[in-house]
Amino acid sequence: MMRYRDYNMYLREIFGERVQKIPLDAGLSCPNRDGTLSKEGCVFCDRLGSGTGAFVEKGYPVRDQIKQGRSHMRRRYKVKKFIAYFQSFTNTYAPLPTLKAMYDEALLYSDIVGLSVATRPDCIDADILRLLSSYRDRALVWIEYGLQSAHDKTLKRINRGHDVACFQRAVLQARKWDLNVCAHVILGLPGETREMMLETARFLACLPVQGVKIHLLYVTRGTFLAKQYERGAFQCLEREEYVDMVVDFLELLPPQMVVQRLTGDPGRADLLAPAWAREKTKNLNLIRKKLEERDTQQGKKYTPSR
Repeated sequence: MMRYRDYNMYLREIFGERVQKIPLDAGLSCPNRDGTLSKEGCVFCDRLGSGTGAFVEKGYPVRDQIKQGRSHMRRRYKVKKFIAYFQSFTNTYAPLPTLKAMYDEALLYSDIVGLSVATRPDCIDADILRLLSSYRDRALVWIEYGLQSAHDKTLKRINRGHDVACFQRAVLQARKWDLNVCAHVILGLPGETREMMLETARFLACLPVQGVKIHLLYVTRGTFLAKQYERGAFQCLEREEYVDMVVDFLELLPPQMVVQRLTGDPGRADLLAPAWAREKTKNLNLIRKKLEERDTQQGKKYTPSR
């Protein structure tokens, strides 16, 4: 029995088989890094913008990343269909012709059946949403917004550069174009209590959000968070705390919301803490085990908004 609406199962419902995401680095930046909002970025953001670094470090264009990703995932997972996932940095932060060219390039192959674009809620407008919506006749399209927390004081503390109301507006704008919206949240942010994290779950549950990615806050080298951690100003969640928190969070979400992620997935070389974050499979198994032990499931405590 699956106790939450798993992303892989969701894709199987649509396509009848396993579909694999290909993470892409388009070489874009972010207004929170280029000086438009700040040059520091969010306190947790690493040098690769939470992505692969395929363009930033190696200079691989999107087309080459697609080719390599398809080949690798065919061998590893025996899959035949893929989703182009623009992951690194802010993937709507460029002139519209540039965005169209890179999305078009990603969808050149007939086995690319989906397009997923990760961005900030303050980096969209009607023209961008219209463009993304135009691909819906040939691909499954998702827009992924980083929320991280439903508390403005937390967003300020992590130097996010936008407020919660901005996220809410962006969700409603995307839904006007019939785009699927996935919200990114982080558990264990500095200063957040258990109740604050649960308030984020309740906030999402009241919005027309179709999916969620739940991330563990981990510390990587070269970030502002690393400086805080090294001087003892910040502590990561313990594994058992995180597992319990994820289960509590899932209970408050609508049962139909697609859970695209349940934990972080840090690069091993740059990770400072917690060491257990490297054990992704074990962490997922512990979350599933905890759901069973508590005989609970996604949506168990969900209350529909009126």
